[in-house]
Parts: sequence; structure tokens; C-alpha cells
Amino acid sequence: MTGLSDIRIIAVEQYGAGPFGSLHLAELGADVVKVEDARTDGDIGRHVPPFAEDNDSLFFQSFNRNKRSVCLDLSVPAGTEVLHRLVQDADALMFNLRGDVPDKLGLRYADLRHLNPRLVVCSLSGYGMTGSRRAEPAYDYVVQGRAAWMALTGDPDGPPTKSGLSLVDYCGGLVAAMSLLAGVHAARRDGVGGECDVSLFDTAMAMLSYPATWYLTREHETHRKARSAHPSVVPFGAYPTGDGWLMIACVKPKFFQRLTEVLDIAEVAADARFATLAARQAHHAELDALLDAALRRHGTDHWVRLLSAAGVPCGPVNGLREAFEEQQTADRGLVVATDHPGFGTVRHVRTAGRAWWAPPEPGRAPGLGEHRDQVLRDELGLSAAELADYAERGAFGAAAAEPDKTA
Repeated sequence: MTGLSDIRIIAVEQYGAGPFGSLHLAELGADVVKVEDARTDGDIGRHVPPFAEDNDSLFFQSFNRNKRSVCLDLSVPAGTEVLHRLVQDADALMFNLRGDVPDKLGLRYADLRHLNPRLVVCSLSGYGMTGSRRAEPAYDYVVQGRAAWMALTGDPDGPPTKSGLSLVDYCGGLVAAMSLLAGVHAARRDGVGGECDVSLFDTAMAMLSYPATWYLTREHETHRKARSAHPSVVPFGAYPTGDGWLMIACVKPKFFQRLTEVLDIAEVAADARFATLAARQAHHAELDALLDAALRRHGTDHWVRLLSAAGVPCGPVNGLREAFEEQQTADRGLVVATDHPGFGTVRHVRTAGRAWWAPPEPGRAPGLGEHRDQVLRDELGLSAAELADYAERGAFGAAAAEPDKTA
């Protein structure tokens, strides 16, 4: 037994945020049983283009590796009965549903504790299970707008801009995974479980971090900076070179000193206008002009080589191809492959979580309802007659196939 292999999580999840969080738990060894909606051909992620076919997609594959799938219709009593059987032997029930839906479906800890007092119920919703917006649907981009992220992103003269990735979804999933693990730890210690109420809005607001503290304490509004510059540290942002762009991050005085030496403009570091962080911020336009002129003398690779050798934090502004061609990507084993009956060999970027134990071998995301009999019959001990009864009462969806009575 290694890692999280002694933890079983029932995940009523869909699309991005919830599956991203449970993906990290699965790749650290947890047994994640994914419950998909029998009424909608499963997780909507199975149908996301451009690479979607036969109730599966590369989008779905990227979020659901190393999980197992059972289809249930939780709108009918039989489907809820099967879910109750699942949570009796589980450590946690995790779901990303609209904040008012868990009450309607009877998924709160108060609804389930009689089945399993140690159960941890982890909700990840748009706005939480309390508050005036609890019943509103929310997706990453909507929350980025509401939580001021878009007002902080992009060039000052451009439109409000979302981040290039669904970072609210991803971070919300990670916060939910962390909360779930904390809950399981507490439940095993105290003998009683409880409820984790995580929301995308809370996550996005919490990640405002120091701009939030500046505003709440001094009413300071952080404004967008050109070229992805840091709001207070200079130089810290994207600078044009002779053939591209270079990110430079001179947070410490020693980095700025080394930068000017490599660029052969050491006198700039001695200039009173640029001698301190505060001075460089006050005169950032003059400093950026000097750095731009120096950096344009050579291409990005030239400067990365020299600046990295001098210990200056820097890097190219890569596209996807260049990012995956980075030597560090190979050195860290960040690309893994799974075999898929339709897509063939599917290559993924692995999750970032690491520990001292060997992770499970990468496994493809499950087919729709693929593990129903394995989980319900072989592991929970439901008989063929019970499975047939549940199927007849619509637990697995109206079109669910009859279980194999001979197996």
C-alpha cells in the first residue's frame, strides 16, 4: 500500500474544476470512482471538441486519468440508493455541483452521516453552499470577471482579459482536493466526518492576495501594467529582444546588478534613479527604455544563455511546442502516455503532485460506465439480481444495459 491507495473517493463530478482536483488525488494513488450522469451521456467533458467521438474526447482524457466510471441517475430513488451503497464504504464524497443542488439531491453530510459517520463530503461550487448567489451557475471565466482578475490582466489600453488557462477552475480543484485530504485526516483522527464547502469565487478572491491587502488596508487600486509587468517590482516582466520576447524577474538587488553587467550597461545600476526598488518603480519607463535598447542587440536564446549563467531569473516566452521541447520538461518526466482504443497513444502532461512513493502507472480515462460491475458487484457485493433490479428501476439510466448475470 502506497500513497493515497487506502483512500476511496466517490466523485460526482463534471467538466473541469472537480475532475482536475480529483485527478491529482488519483495520480497520488487514491481510488477515485467517478459517478456520471446517466441522463446526459455522462460528463459533458466527453463531448468537448475539437477531438470528441463515441462519448469520449481528448479533453475528457486529460482530466480523468486513473479513475473508474459508474453511471447513475440521481434524480430517481434507485440511483440515490446505489450512491448510498457507494458512500458506505468510502472515505469521501466529492462533487462540483451548483451550490443549491446538494440539498435537493440529499448529498449533504447531514443527509449521509447515518450511512457513514466518518464520511467527508467535499463540495466545490461556483459560489458556495451559502450566500445570495449559491443557486447561480458559474464557470471559470465568469468568476475571473466578478473577482477582478480580468481587471488586473492584460495591457492597460486593452480590454479586460482573462488568464490564458482556466486557473480559477484548476486552483478551485486543488483547494477542494487539499480540503478533502484535511477532512479525511481529521475524520480518521476524530472518528467523525463533516463537510467542506469550497467555491470558485472564494478561491479567486483568496488568490487576489497582496493586491487585496493593499486595497483593503490602504484602498490602493492595482492597475494593469504593459507587457505583463509586475505591479511594483521593476524590472519584472516581458522585454523585447532581437527576435522575440524574454521574461526577466529581478526581485532582488543582486539580480538587477547582474542584469546590467550582462547587458554591458553596469552604469545603470549606479544611477540614482534606479538604485532601489522604489526608485526603479518610480522611473520604470526610463529604465525599460534602456533595457529594451540593450536587449534588442541580440536574440532571446543569446540572452537566456548569458543571464542564466549569471544567475538572473529569466526565460523565453515559449509557445506550446517550445515548452514541451524544454530540456527540463524531459528531465522531470512531465509527459506521460496512455493507450486508448479510439485515440491510440494519448500523450499528456502529468500532474505536478509528487511524493516519495512511486505514482500509479498512467491509465486512460474510463469509458462511460465502464466499471459498474467491477465496483458494484465485485467490490460492494451486489448480486446479479440486485443489479438487475436497480437497472429496471432506472438507477443506471433508461438505456442502461442489463448486467451480465453469468459473470
